[in-house]
Amino acid sequence: MSQQYPQQPGGDVPPQPVWGAPQQGWGAPPPPPPPPPLPPKKSSTGKILGFGCLGIVALVVVIGVIAAVAGGGGKREIDKADPGRSAAPSATSSSEPGKSEPAGEHAPVEITAKRTSFTKSILAEGDAYTSVSVTIRNNSGKKVSVNPLYFTVTDTGGTKHTDELGVDEKQIETVDLSPGENISGTVTGKGRFTPKYVTFTEDLFGDPIRVDVK
Repeated sequence: MSQQYPQQPGGDVPPQPVWGAPQQGWGAPPPPPPPPPLPPKKSSTGKILGFGCLGIVALVVVIGVIAAVAGGGGKREIDKADPGRSAAPSATSSSEPGKSEPAGEHAPVEITAKRTSFTKSILAEGDAYTSVSVTIRNNSGKKVSVNPLYFTVTDTGGTKHTDELGVDEKQIETVDLSPGENISGTVTGKGRFTPKYVTFTEDLFGDPIRVDVK
């Protein structure tokens, strides 16, 4: 059925209504929400730099380990090739403790020894004794104690003989030698033997001094 419109003055046709798009809120569905933004792509540059730094550090560590091993091996090779190198005594080291050294001329304590005949005293029991004449000189700057008990006589067979006190009339005396002083006397061992050298040990605890019997 057609809709009737009242005639306008002048016989003009009334204007027709214009249909446009439906207005929102008049029952039309809302527009769909916009899609969520895509996550940013992770750059591989950081990973590459990270792996690169780790590689450099590992390389430095490996080089250091190789250098340490090479250095240790070189030291062991030197020690093996020359085992006495580290144990060599220094030029300023003293003689080994307990090792007797000959007392030559200009030594702090100068001693000479030579064979002599036994001179029997009233304390001797028979004539089976062997005497050695010794002379001791103090070339040091301090006093030196001398006592017959500080001397021993070693024979050619390696037997050591202590001094038999008072059996020889010329026995060396017990004295303290000042710097520059000297004294002579005999050291006598029991039995008949061929003396090889005499050993003097001051106070029985000092460094022994050995001289050959002439």
